[in-house]
Amino acid sequence: MGISHYIKDIGRGARGARAVTRAQAQDLLGQVLDGQVTDLEIGAFCIAMRIKGESADEMGGFLDALHARSRKFAASTRPTVVLPSYNGARRLPVLTPLLALLLARQDLPVLLHGMRTEARRVLASDVLEALGIPATHAPQDASVELPAIAPGTITHIATGELQPGLARLLAVREVIGLRNPGHSAAKLYIPCAGPSVLVTSYTHPEYASMLQECLQAQGASALLSRGLEGEVVADPRRSPRYDGFVHGAHRVLQEQQPGTATEVAGLPEAIDVATTADYTRRVLAGELPVPEAIAQQVAFILQIVQALEAAPESTPRRPASDGVQP
Repeated sequence: MGISHYIKDIGRGARGARAVTRAQAQDLLGQVLDGQVTDLEIGAFCIAMRIKGESADEMGGFLDALHARSRKFAASTRPTVVLPSYNGARRLPVLTPLLALLLARQDLPVLLHGMRTEARRVLASDVLEALGIPATHAPQDASVELPAIAPGTITHIATGELQPGLARLLAVREVIGLRNPGHSAAKLYIPCAGPSVLVTSYTHPEYASMLQECLQAQGASALLSRGLEGEVVADPRRSPRYDGFVHGAHRVLQEQQPGTATEVAGLPEAIDVATTADYTRRVLAGELPVPEAIAQQVAFILQIVQALEAAPESTPRRPASDGVQP
């Protein structure tokens, strides 16, 4: 065993590196998740992939390995909306909890998974705790299936409760200071047994095409856009491009709109947990308006949910087509 033979391919520098196949990527990350490789190999893997970048086939293989080893929530009566949350607030309040609560108000089951990957950021899970929504803990017996999430409720859970190997890989960032393929996989991670709608995002535009290709190849139902400081929630000051997927069929739902708002009504300047929780409560109570960009994001998610409920059976994966209606 070992992954040194894969590192020889992916670690030849920006020009000489070769991508591994989907099957090889599945074996590679599977060994990492199972703890079968040394710390030195993990570091080499992370640095090599950081320089080379992930291909859609490689990311597909990484997800195959991750989902095969993950604990999953049972199917709910409606598609579960999955919100990966791994960045938190840096300059603006973390609004992923607001997005989750707005979706729950639409009678949807909502799952937020994540963990701290940078020491100084405010996490969405911390804000949910402050709002009286405690974290879920998985039973120690890994053979016990996690219960379905009821429509109209939110479950948030730490990554390590679902897949400890992924949590260990994400924690490598604290040592080497760079993101790695685990961070990309985490944003595409769907720990649900039944129908789901993944809400995912990218920070750097060069990742958009890879994520689109990967979502199509996975046959996923998802909403993809540029996020807020690495979070999947929309930036309240902007109206980004939205790409929708239903069983992998792709359609551009909205092109990026020009301009950046100079002010968002009621949005606080402070990003601490208490201030963010208070702002979220006031928006939900109708004392402050829902930011237009987030209301639009909720509408697009509902559109995908409704399309998925209208055609619940998976259709054959196909290339992108503007004629496909999510």
